[in-house]
Amino acid sequence: MDLQTEINNAKYVVFMTGAGVSTPSGIPDYRSKNGLYTSSEELTPEYILSHDNLVNNPDGFYDFVIKNMYFPDAIPNVIHEKMVEITNQKGMVITQNVDCLHSKAGTKNLVEFHGNLYDIHCKKCGEEVDYHEYLTDYHHKKDGGLLRSSTVLYGENISPRALKESVEAITKADLIVIVGTSFKVYPFANLLQYRTTDTKVIAINKEDIEPEDGVEMIVSDAVDIFSKLK
Repeated sequence: MDLQTEINNAKYVVFMTGAGVSTPSGIPDYRSKNGLYTSSEELTPEYILSHDNLVNNPDGFYDFVIKNMYFPDAIPNVIHEKMVEITNQKGMVITQNVDCLHSKAGTKNLVEFHGNLYDIHCKKCGEEVDYHEYLTDYHHKKDGGLLRSSTVLYGENISPRALKESVEAITKADLIVIVGTSFKVYPFANLLQYRTTDTKVIAINKEDIEPEDGVEMIVSDAVDIFSKLK
């Protein structure tokens, strides 16, 4: 199976991306041995990054997020760049990532399925705030309200708009390429159910993610794979 040929022949390509796409840019992933989710032994990551923790322990939530998740100086890598070239012509990127690297790279057709860290608003008044202000204090200077990002936390629902746009893209795709994700986070992983029966699905990951039937697995470094694309 030649990925270049599959992309060339496809009419509409959807890339479904996870943390492994951003690790070459210096952003740690979540579930690997040295990932973000190994940084705390007292609380589960699912609780640390939950709506309940944000409400009940805003100091602890903020401290964890600021120390572990913000990498504003990170720059897109070759994976992001190649996806831009492809999807700006004929496709879509649906990402679990909240780091904004796909948009930094110039991706026009993009769904940030879990929101992102850089769209900040005040829960009290709803005003949008520059993320630099959030990095210094999670209290809104204007009214003392709690500032937070658009990131979808555990216990919160996916944006209806993100879900709608994702389903439409998956339904339209004749080629879906899953890159850099364990594909174990739902409802993101459920999106594949909306593909048509003749849609080709390829997964690229450093480790075998044991994909469902009908998904071709490429166990390799995505940087190497995408560097070779023309």
